[in-house]
Parts: sequence; C-alpha cells; structure tokens
Amino acid sequence: MSGLLDVIGGILLIGGTAFLAFGGLGLLRMPDTYTRIQAGTKATTLGTLLTLLGIAFLQPAWALKLLLIMLFLMFTNPLSSQVLARAAHRAGIAPAPQTRADKLAEDEEGAA
Repeated sequence: MSGLLDVIGGILLIGGTAFLAFGGLGLLRMPDTYTRIQAGTKATTLGTLLTLLGIAFLQPAWALKLLLIMLFLMFTNPLSSQVLARAAHRAGIAPAPQTRADKLAEDEEGAA
C-alpha cells in the first residue's frame, strides 16, 4: 500500500510543479497586469494545492495540517488577487489593448 501512495504522491508533486512552472511562464507571457495576476493566481493556487496533496500522500501523518493549509490557500489566494486587481484598476493601470470590456469601470460608472 505504501508503494501506491508513493506513486500517487510523486505524480501529484510532478503535476503541482508543472502548474507552478506554467504560472511562472504566464507571468512572463501575458500582456498586462490583470492577465498576469490571473495567470499567476490560478496556476499557483492549483500547483500549490497539488503539491501539498502530493506531500499528504507521501507523509500521511501530516494530512490534517496540510488540509488546513490547502483550505487557507483556497480562500486567500483568489481574494488577494482580486484585491490586487482592484488596486491596480484604481491606480489607473491600463489593460492590454486587446481588452474588450472593463466591467469594473462600468460598475463604477453605474454607481456614480
């Protein structure tokens, strides 16, 4: 049974590492601040969750603590990226020219 847990844990660690690498690549390739925030947040959240899950399979005694860390990450990463994007929007950082809609600006105009 331990051999199967080691294989599953290894696969999850490789998957998590791949998503973290793709998140880093997304930070380099995306055209503006907003898409970089999204690429970084989504990929690193999933990559970190997969990595922690892989560690939980390799070290079952740590599973409860790792589950609590994963839960904390699932709440804080998306929230922090939303706050960063809103702060960038309020600071006047322009989106990429390819951006077709700015819902936050539309909402702020409607509220005024």
